[in-house]
Amino acid sequence: MSVVKSTLSDEGRGIVGRALQGALVDLVDLSLVAKQVHWNVVGPRFRSVHLQLDDVVASARTHADTVAERASAIGVPPDGRAATVAKTSGISEIGDGWIKDVEVVRAMVEALSAVIGRMRERIQATADPDPVSQDLLIGLTADLEKHHWMFQAEAH
Repeated sequence: MSVVKSTLSDEGRGIVGRALQGALVDLVDLSLVAKQVHWNVVGPRFRSVHLQLDDVVASARTHADTVAERASAIGVPPDGRAATVAKTSGISEIGDGWIKDVEVVRAMVEALSAVIGRMRERIQATADPDPVSQDLLIGLTADLEKHHWMFQAEAH
């Protein structure tokens, strides 16, 4: 049962709801992964990587809120609980403890690649049922691709 009535068809709402839920999970996990390595990065590029990670966290958190609110607006209750994120995220697990700056950069390139790939699938899936949600996903993917580019440049 949905307490919010959507202008989307039930089928469209289901497709878009799954896309937005997946995006929410990936964004929440991306923010957690970036913050974890932010606290534990060591090495000669500590400061630049440390600050770059804060930018990723801020972007991911902002986009997560926007995605969750869009889901609510179309009558789909968003689920950002830790257990849901742990079960359904597309990001590989990050180890604990100190992590060298070069490994942080590599991990962020991989995490961002995984999330961007999944976002592009969601962009395709939402094209017909809801161009509004598709536009939201396009915008946040562009932002994630900017972060991906910067970490790739940092790696070389």
